[in-house]
Amino acid sequence: MSDAEQVDEVDAALAELVAELATCITSLGAARERAAELQELRAGGMGWLEAVRAEEPPLIVERISGALESLNTVGGRWRRREAAALHGAGMSINEIARLFGVTRQRASVLVRTTEETG
Repeated sequence: MSDAEQVDEVDAALAELVAELATCITSLGAARERAAELQELRAGGMGWLEAVRAEEPPLIVERISGALESLNTVGGRWRRREAAALHGAGMSINEIARLFGVTRQRASVLVRTTEETG
């Protein structure tokens, strides 16, 4: 893979991450609003069963799970691309490990996985 192709992949992964973060922020904002509504209902004496049954989909838990899942997927792709780009730019595996807060072995896997998948 050429340097230009790698840069394009890193930029594409970053753009995908930015878009997914915006989506998650919107979804989690709606979850926060609904959680506040639940607090009000509970403070007003409504039971849990009644309060949750009144909740319209997607439920708070669904929004949270969806955000975590999508961020794990998109964030993982970004992490691998970033690690490979940094390594390609001359950063050592040890430096990447320190920067990412992972072991040297994990940093090596991040770089190698990206190189193998092209």
